[in-house]
Amino acid sequence: MESKNELYPIFLKVHQLQVLIVGGGYVGFEKLGFLLKSSPHAQVTVVSETFLEEVVELANKHRVNLFQTRYDPRHLANKQIVIAATNVPEVNIQIYRDCKVNNILVNVADTPEYCDFYMGGIVTKGNLKIAISTNGKSPTMAKRIRQFLEDIIPEDINVLLDNLNRYRSTLKGGFESKVKEMNRMTEHFINK
Repeated sequence: MESKNELYPIFLKVHQLQVLIVGGGYVGFEKLGFLLKSSPHAQVTVVSETFLEEVVELANKHRVNLFQTRYDPRHLANKQIVIAATNVPEVNIQIYRDCKVNNILVNVADTPEYCDFYMGGIVTKGNLKIAISTNGKSPTMAKRIRQFLEDIIPEDINVLLDNLNRYRSTLKGGFESKVKEMNRMTEHFINK
């Protein structure tokens, strides 16, 4: 039987949630950068015994709280999302277990069996955002697909989205008739 990607993509308003990253090294920097690139106003706290200079610089450009200390389960208080990115596997697994006890979504970097979610490839052009996942099979392919979509989606896509939004607001009738009309209006945007 062919395997199927069972992941359900969602777009989180991380500027309204509390995110904790544990780890201030290269992996923590990568995760922090990825998060802030997509959501520059994300509410993030980073806990680590040491920080790369790049982490400090990035934190200073955004509103990121840095705490130079060892991980403690008390750091999970009021957090909704946690990313474990230390270079000590036992600490990452303990963070995972602590999160599970507290019903907090957790991602243990590079350890899929300890992840509630993955941070996939993202294409952003104005208000258009597309998430890409290969279910962990090939991050390189996700990267190539992201690059391809970035190249073919026009920079001025927001003009189209704004026009469609204005048109949608003028439609009368019930949900079904509005969906039908919007489908009719957009069916020719993508060549089949």
